[in-house]
Amino acid sequence: MRGGAYQRIMIATDGSELGKKAVVTGIDIAKLSGAKVYAVYVVTPVAYTARDLGWVRASMENFRAEGKRATAFVEDIAKAANVEVESVILEGHPAEEIVEFAEHNGMDLIVMGTLGKTGFDRFLLGSVAENVIRHSKTPVLVVKGEKSR
Repeated sequence: MRGGAYQRIMIATDGSELGKKAVVTGIDIAKLSGAKVYAVYVVTPVAYTARDLGWVRASMENFRAEGKRATAFVEDIAKAANVEVESVILEGHPAEEIVEFAEHNGMDLIVMGTLGKTGFDRFLLGSVAENVIRHSKTPVLVVKGEKSR
């Protein structure tokens, strides 16, 4: 970070309503600090056997299209706020890809959402946000959503 202001902000999005809440927060911060935004979506590869390769290709195309929609939302909000934005779609484990991208591209801040799950739900699903917080050298702002029931 130069001069105490954010210059490069990653907004990790999944296209969900909660993700959209994090997008608005990230864009607000970028506008206030004059930062460039990087809209990042991570496609998680699916496991497959040689027999269902066609299904895997179709699924991955669908996931990439979902990523383009999610990052296009960030682009629209950023452009409306007069904030410079670049979209990036990555493939791999979401938390690992987010942390790696932030470190290799000199991000000053990562903004992302979380569902606020607790107990067994959190154990079963894991938390991308929690893993990013644990492993990132870059500061992380988590925009919390409602706890699941």
